[in-house]
Amino acid sequence: MTDRYEPFRRVAREASLDAIALVPGANFARLFEKEFHQNERPLVVVIPAEGQPAAVVPNLELASFEAIQFEGEVFDWRDQTGYQAAFDQLLKSMPISSIGVEGQVMRVFVDQALRSASSNLAIQDAQQQIAALRLHKNAAELEAMRNAIAISERALANTIDAVKVGMTERAVENILVQNLFAEGAEDFAFPPIVAAAENSAKPHAHSRDDYALAPGDSLLIDFGARAGGVCADITRTFFVQHCTDARADIYHTVLEANLAGHKATRAGVTAHDIDDATTKVLEASAYADRIRHKTGHGLGRDIHEDPYIMRGNEEVLETGMVFTIEPGLYELADMGVRIEDDVLVTDSGSESLTTFDKSLTFVG
Repeated sequence: MTDRYEPFRRVAREASLDAIALVPGANFARLFEKEFHQNERPLVVVIPAEGQPAAVVPNLELASFEAIQFEGEVFDWRDQTGYQAAFDQLLKSMPISSIGVEGQVMRVFVDQALRSASSNLAIQDAQQQIAALRLHKNAAELEAMRNAIAISERALANTIDAVKVGMTERAVENILVQNLFAEGAEDFAFPPIVAAAENSAKPHAHSRDDYALAPGDSLLIDFGARAGGVCADITRTFFVQHCTDARADIYHTVLEANLAGHKATRAGVTAHDIDDATTKVLEASAYADRIRHKTGHGLGRDIHEDPYIMRGNEEVLETGMVFTIEPGLYELADMGVRIEDDVLVTDSGSESLTTFDKSLTFVG
């Protein structure tokens, strides 16, 4: 019988740690194929380098926790008595002196509960090593991601068909949200970004309810569905009815950079290589001063995860990795353009999982 905990045991051994702790999040969901949400009640699974795992679980979650068919001992606790005794019992049952945690996910009060249970316990941030276990997407994750992207692209097509001059950004966002759930989204991958005109020059803009779309405006839409536990992430920039030649040139510069990133992607190259190929196109243009971010980020159960596609990251890309290619150019107080695809590294090169049209498109 396969030990589903072995990858985490291996991380512990390679880092000279006695155990790994997981809390609800992307790594937890991939291991147990069930999602639990972080809240004020700590839920922690401790996986030793050798031996059976153990867990601290809120009593009210026991029925749900049983569904993951956990192999180890469970120490439950109730609101009326608090959780510290459960942590004490777990560490008493498992003689460990060092533990690796998810530094970007573990919360301070859980860290404190572990330290209170064992004053000599050494806690180490093992975020990078643990997250690396998700670098290569499995078949189920890829199937779910293709579905999430298809949902997103159908929703986007239906949304831009409904865009009209005079609509507010918020109205367009509301249409997009309705279309996402109508097409089968289980949740947002992240809050959608719908930004027009000068607002589109802010890479993480919030939609406005006091600005009406006008002819010639840029309209940037960055969003994604979450379905099957994974995320889609797609950005397209449109123009309302028409655009100037200068803005069309900016758009085509970003598109050229996007295509250069695709062309550079294959197993064996580094994240640096892809960002370099993409960014060089932008740097060689008349708009080099409008570059404001790296080329992309890993995508999967988290909306942002390894590998990060940026200069200086010499991580070698391998078959099964998924990340975004999303060059952009932004002129503050004027407009911005971003074109984003989700890309899979394959044995023969790469595959763009996003297929939505990238040609210059007018709406309204």
